[in-house]
Amino acid sequence: MPRLRTAVALAGAALLVHRAVRRRIEASPLWPMPALDPPTSGRPRSRALRLRVAARETVADGVVQLRLEGERLPGWEPGAHLDVVLPSGLVRQYSLCGDPADASSYTIAARLVADGRGGSREVHERVAEGMELEVRGPRNRFPLAGADSYVFVAGGIGITPILSMVRSLPPGARWRLLYCGRSRASMPFVAELAGDERVTVVAEDEDGRPDLDALTVPDGALVYCCGPQGLMAAVQERFPAVRLERFGPSAGGADDQAFELELRRSGRTLTVPADSTVLAAVRAELPDTAYSCAQGFCGTCQQRVLAGEVDHRDELLTDAERADSMLICVSRAHGGRLVLDL
Repeated sequence: MPRLRTAVALAGAALLVHRAVRRRIEASPLWPMPALDPPTSGRPRSRALRLRVAARETVADGVVQLRLEGERLPGWEPGAHLDVVLPSGLVRQYSLCGDPADASSYTIAARLVADGRGGSREVHERVAEGMELEVRGPRNRFPLAGADSYVFVAGGIGITPILSMVRSLPPGARWRLLYCGRSRASMPFVAELAGDERVTVVAEDEDGRPDLDALTVPDGALVYCCGPQGLMAAVQERFPAVRLERFGPSAGGADDQAFELELRRSGRTLTVPADSTVLAAVRAELPDTAYSCAQGFCGTCQQRVLAGEVDHRDELLTDAERADSMLICVSRAHGGRLVLDL
């Protein structure tokens, strides 16, 4: 019995101490403690935001503009984009084309790609005014640098990041814009831009293809281009130092070779064919491997590299991140072998 009384006394004392400590914690200005985000794997991501689709407007044939509203939105600079999580869970990237000074909303625009992978169709058919979307970012892989003057080339929906750039330039800045598209009806924001003498609009159904040889670039000017792959390739051939914003992954080389891929934790060794991707090879063995955009933009498929040299083809990772990781949807091996922490 003495031992039982002692145990009961100790338990009672512990309970009193626990209650006293809890009272002190709850009296602290830090109480209640903020909820912690669940752990994630892969690259650190910007905190997700839930934004309301405050307005939805058709701004050209096949192009819808969305204004997304929220509170205390992170600031952004011209050239930035958002990662938008669509209702199906697909992640797609859209350039911001509104006013960087507007802290209450973001504006994006999306062109319907009938033979695409479904993201643009979902925006056009399922995203409605009043619904909420999850977004991450903004992030900027296409920043506007300081220069004496600028030459901008935009094709179709590629006007979206360029638009924020020309809007941000101060009065008196020297710049010219070549804006190309299939027709004026298909070119968003053309009515706003066409009245500026610094803007040349080329609608192919009226004017034919743009003459890039007639485009002059003054000494000290920077050239920025965004649009279809064919346009960007032609501009890059004409002006090798051009700064590009891509809507798709960089094209693979004709000399791509098959290589060996070891999945260290799984104890498996695979072959990645010359005409396929690391992602496809990995998912054949590990079908639950996460991915989304499959174009090197969203970062969902980022994996840690344990050995081997990577041929990085993404548009997302920083140099520091590329030191020990890769996006397996687009990047490949330099050499005959890679080892992943999978």
